[in-house]
Amino acid sequence: MLVLRSSPASPFGRKVKIAADLLGLTDRLKVDFADTMDPNERLRHENPLGKIPTLILENGETLYDSRVIVEYLDWLAGGGKVIPAGEARFPALRQQALADGILDAALLQVYEGRWRSEDRREAAWLAHQAGKIDRGLAVAEEKLSRPDELIHVGQIAQACALGYLDLRMGGRWRERYPRLVAWLDDFAKRVPAFERTRATS
Repeated sequence: MLVLRSSPASPFGRKVKIAADLLGLTDRLKVDFADTMDPNERLRHENPLGKIPTLILENGETLYDSRVIVEYLDWLAGGGKVIPAGEARFPALRQQALADGILDAALLQVYEGRWRSEDRREAAWLAHQAGKIDRGLAVAEEKLSRPDELIHVGQIAQACALGYLDLRMGGRWRERYPRLVAWLDDFAKRVPAFERTRATS
C-alpha cells in the first residue's frame, strides 16, 4: 500500500489525490494526516523538508513533492495518462508550473498572516505575491484548455490552485476571471474527485 502524507486543506496533496483517482489508483493509496507544524511529526524523517505531500512507497522509500509524486503515479498506471507523452507533455507541465506558482504565492500570503502579527506584516511583500497571482490567473484564462481535451496534470493543478484561492482568499478571483470560473465549473463536472477532495477549513 502506498501512503500519502498530507492534510485535507493541502492543494498540492489534493492534486495527488485527484491524479490517483483519475489513474485508478485510489485503492492502492492510503492517505495519512501529517501536521507540518508539529516538531515531533515523523514526516520530518520521511521528508527532510517536513513538507506535504510526501509519498511513502511500498519499499519504504519516499517521494516528494507533488510533481514527482504525480509523475510516479502516472508511471505506475502505465504512463502517458495524466502526463501526456511526446510534445503535448510540455504545455501540460507548463500549465502545472503556472498553477503551482500561483499556489506558492498564495501560500506565502497565507503564511505571512499566520506567522506575523498584523503590525509586522510587510505590505510590499504581500503585494508582490498578489501580483504573481493576478498575472498567473490572466495567463491561465488566456490559455484555457479545450472542453474536449483529455484531463492532464496541468488542468488538475490549475483546478487545485483555483480551489485554494476559494478556500483561503474568499474566491475574490472570480469577479475578474469569469472564463476561469466557467472552466472550473466544467472541470468539476468532468472530474468528480475534485468535489470529493474539497476541504472546508
